[in-house]
Amino acid sequence: MQAWQVHENGEPGEVMRLEDVARPTPGDGQVLLKVRAANVNFPDVLMVRGHYQVRPPLPFTPGLEICGETEDGRRVIANPALPYGGFAEYAVADAAALLPAPDSLDDAEAAALHIGYQTGWFGLHRRARLEAGETLLVHAAAGGVGSAAVQLGKAAGARVIGVVGGADKAAVARELGCDLVIDRRSEDVIAAVKEATGGRGADVIYDPVGGEAYTQSAKAVAFEGRIVVVGFASGTIPSPSLNHALVKNYSVLGLHWGLYNTKNPKLVRHCHEQLTELAARGAIKPLVSERVPLAEAAAAVQRVGDGTTTGRIAVLPTEGARA
Repeated sequence: MQAWQVHENGEPGEVMRLEDVARPTPGDGQVLLKVRAANVNFPDVLMVRGHYQVRPPLPFTPGLEICGETEDGRRVIANPALPYGGFAEYAVADAAALLPAPDSLDDAEAAALHIGYQTGWFGLHRRARLEAGETLLVHAAAGGVGSAAVQLGKAAGARVIGVVGGADKAAVARELGCDLVIDRRSEDVIAAVKEATGGRGADVIYDPVGGEAYTQSAKAVAFEGRIVVVGFASGTIPSPSLNHALVKNYSVLGLHWGLYNTKNPKLVRHCHEQLTELAARGAIKPLVSERVPLAEAAAAVQRVGDGTTTGRIAVLPTEGARA
């Protein structure tokens, strides 16, 4: 089969190589899956660079979420078991963790319903306890993680403010349903949030960016607000001033979604049931901005690393994938 291999860490466009390799053999409790669609996530970029908390042995195939097909023809959503990731014709995954792909979504959309939407659901509902009528601020609102949070926030009845970088991404955020879009390149984010909320600030802030975005969050969060930290796409990990949280009465909540797979897997399945129901009634629909063949996977991962994409890029290794 064909698979992208990483023999040394570096920039995806330079170190990822498409090679003919042996089809992976499932271990105990694992299944072989034909990859119908694999979505590109920012952690794929970090893993290729060697900067992710998970470091599979070299060589490895990146690709953290897929819509795959079992030997008996079922469409499923899975996190491939590294080092046999999803940017390949076949991958392996833990049988116990397979989730049914929603009939309402095509292969690329089904794959994209997993990490980003699970993270959004856990962040907004499990950690921040978002309530209808509250104001939700989403950084990087046009990206893969941010776009999911925007849709989930709207589905929960929140007023959603999206922060983006550039006019093109602003247009995408508006199409996603943001009530207000702030272009951080041309507007003062803190002043715009204060003006939009009558000086109160945002009740919940969803931050997959870190760096300057977190600094803005701390200044734009409301009394008894909640900042959900889900990642550091900026490359800068902030150092919060806890005295500031004390005098302003806000909470800083961390979220590493992957921990729930071992700490409380029943919650992951419950979340998937909720997401499937929301997708079935059209309340959420993953934004898949591009669908590319397997041969273009490395270039797609590089674009995500460069921060030039919106939504998700899907890699389609299988002819006849449901699109």
